[in-house]
Amino acid sequence: MRVLRAGALSLRWEPRAAVVCGVLAAAAIGAAVLVVGSGEFPISPPDVVRAVLGQGDRATGFIVTALRLPRAVTGLLAGLALGLSGAIFQSISRNPLGSPDLIGFTTGSATGALLQILVFGGGAAAITAGSVAGAVLTALAVYLVAYRRGGGVHGVRLVLIGVAAAAMLEALNSYLITRADLREAYEAAFWLTGSLNGRDWDQAVPLALALAVLLPAALLLARPLGMGELGDDAAQALGVPVQRTRALFIAAGVGLAAAATAAAGPVPFVALAAPQLARRLTRRPGPQLLPAALTGAALLACGDLISLHLPVAVPVGVVTGVLGGVYLAWLLSTTGRKGTT
Repeated sequence: MRVLRAGALSLRWEPRAAVVCGVLAAAAIGAAVLVVGSGEFPISPPDVVRAVLGQGDRATGFIVTALRLPRAVTGLLAGLALGLSGAIFQSISRNPLGSPDLIGFTTGSATGALLQILVFGGGAAAITAGSVAGAVLTALAVYLVAYRRGGGVHGVRLVLIGVAAAAMLEALNSYLITRADLREAYEAAFWLTGSLNGRDWDQAVPLALALAVLLPAALLLARPLGMGELGDDAAQALGVPVQRTRALFIAAGVGLAAAATAAAGPVPFVALAAPQLARRLTRRPGPQLLPAALTGAALLACGDLISLHLPVAVPVGVVTGVLGGVYLAWLLSTTGRKGTT
């Protein structure tokens, strides 16, 4: 670990983690450039860059900035939000399966969106609001049920109750779809797969604003979050207000997952896989929030690129679901061999 000092200020940084972050950022941006250049009218990466900088011809500039760039930016931002949210919940629960995908928050977000699509007939803004409200209400319910007076909320209990809530909400989502007419059911099923098709700046801008607030806040509080992984008693002995810190991070994680789901739908497994991959790449203990966020961006951008080049067009959620299922099977098999839970 290196320490940079400037008067009374100091900054600690890990060279390997810095290199990993740089490589991940380059991979995510490179994949996004290739996504922008993909389509019925292919555009080379240099032309994409020139168009983004306002130096290309008018036709190319319109295709890039108006039609394709919002999709790529939404994918990058959603990946950042999901990766960071996954790292937060895995750190709080001290469990590699502690992800908003599995503990109900993303499912609650989907329920809120489905109610708008199938029951209230809301437009894009209403679907976004319903998605965020569903995630927040689900998180509040799970937190209140998991809370114990005098003991607060413990990570394992939060995960178990969240999994139960996810199962009930999945059943409700399925019921809503079966009761809808064919057109609405198709729209709802497509949204539930997680897709970046047709995304524009109306989805990218609110997600960017959410990240502008929550990402710096999470990074500033990363140290007490890491101390919490030592256990509640050890963290309290080090002066960390465990329950208050946990509540703040749950709020931040839910906000990130809700914003990403509202923008791109419930894209599966990015929040689950990104934090674990980030830890393996940096070879550092602790939450590794920034590497996890960049890993999520790279995963979602690469998944979107794969989805565009498959023989049959599929939503990005299908690609991340397949890759995430393989990763989850590998994670469970290696965990079993180590004799841990």
